[in-house]
Amino acid sequence: MKKIYLASDSKARKKLLKEFGLSFKVIPSGVKEPGKPRGLSYSGFVKNNALRKAKAVAKGVRSGIIIGADTIAVQDKKIFGKPKNLQDAKNMLKTLSGAPQWLYTGVAVVDKDKNKTLVDCEKTKVYMDRLNDKEIENYFKYVSPLDKAGSFDIQGRGAFFIRRIEGCFYNVVGLPLRKLYRMLKKTGKGLFTLCVMGCVLCVLSGGCTTEYNIATGEEDSIYYGYSTEKEEQMGKNLSKQVEEQYKFTEDPLIQKRVEDIGKKIAAVCDRKEIDYHFYVIEDKEVNAFALPGGYVYVNSGLIEKIKSDDELAGVLAHEVGHVVARHSIKKMQASIGYTLMRVLVAQVKGSGEAGAAADEAFTQIMLGYSREDEFLADQLGARYAKRAGYDPYGMMAFLKTMDEVNKRKPLQPPIYYRTHPYVPDRIRVVKQELGQKISFSDYINIEYNPHK
Repeated sequence: MKKIYLASDSKARKKLLKEFGLSFKVIPSGVKEPGKPRGLSYSGFVKNNALRKAKAVAKGVRSGIIIGADTIAVQDKKIFGKPKNLQDAKNMLKTLSGAPQWLYTGVAVVDKDKNKTLVDCEKTKVYMDRLNDKEIENYFKYVSPLDKAGSFDIQGRGAFFIRRIEGCFYNVVGLPLRKLYRMLKKTGKGLFTLCVMGCVLCVLSGGCTTEYNIATGEEDSIYYGYSTEKEEQMGKNLSKQVEEQYKFTEDPLIQKRVEDIGKKIAAVCDRKEIDYHFYVIEDKEVNAFALPGGYVYVNSGLIEKIKSDDELAGVLAHEVGHVVARHSIKKMQASIGYTLMRVLVAQVKGSGEAGAAADEAFTQIMLGYSREDEFLADQLGARYAKRAGYDPYGMMAFLKTMDEVNKRKPLQPPIYYRTHPYVPDRIRVVKQELGQKISFSDYINIEYNPHK
């Protein structure tokens, strides 16, 4: 088994690698980090620093894999690295809390046995609450900022003032694990197996991990191994089943209308690391649904009820909200289990087990989500429709249309009403998101407190 060396004395990076399932030895590189890029881009700057650290350690070992990393914060074209002292840390954090910043982490992997070197970069946008001197001083009483780029942590008390992030959570911690995993995978089967076994042991011991949800600002419980990449593969496999079961519209104008509006919504949502796909299905049922990984489908029956692009934007934004919050993944992991989800990602051709997993997963999605999930999707939908330039009140108009459609349907079994929210409840949630005054009728079915 190859020896692994971490060319960094960062406590956060050491902790992350242990959680990653790797056995490693720390050898600080001793490389002095330059303060300016000197003609390099920000990504090029951190990649160069990470590579210099990894190569410095590589010179002192005979074999194995060396991991180097370097992180900087960038705001208004100014670079913030590790502070020189507490006063510098205070000034740095006060400045960074005043406006959004980008965190860049360069990662270098040197395989001495194969004479192979890999270098890559991850960047994440961070939004903080504005901090005053007293808040910063109180924070520094509990957290040492001197070993942290930007003078803050996100995995500890720093989480209290980080409002939102766009991108990899672990990149803000100091080491983008998904990026590192993909790089280590390229170094050889032995190390790749080691990484996978570490994740499997975590699953067996605890079942799941937590992942920061940028839409809700909370930690979600997600099975280890269900990265964005695997979610996209799962969605791709399920989309094939949709193609087999349904007929897509042959009207190019309707398809283009849905795609154009959908892309505008996707461009402003809180989850931009995936590609979104929008399709129209020939079906009279007034319905729309989304699959994992950004696959959104709208029935022609629903489009016939739509009176404006604003209403259609509200529908598409609602479905995008489900994708952003990973509702389908959470629903499936609670109902079909880890093993079937793993089979569904692999989707072995001709495998009866894979077909059964796809059938069960698709059935669970079509049964709908919990009331809380629907409410959150409504809230996010109104938010995204507004960001994209559409009238968010179009969502309320369509919800009222849906109410009329539902009233004409046969009575649903009691279980339906326990899992599906009343339309007046949904309208109230949208009103709250838009800051509209709530009337007496909106309080008839109060069941939900929206995310802030």
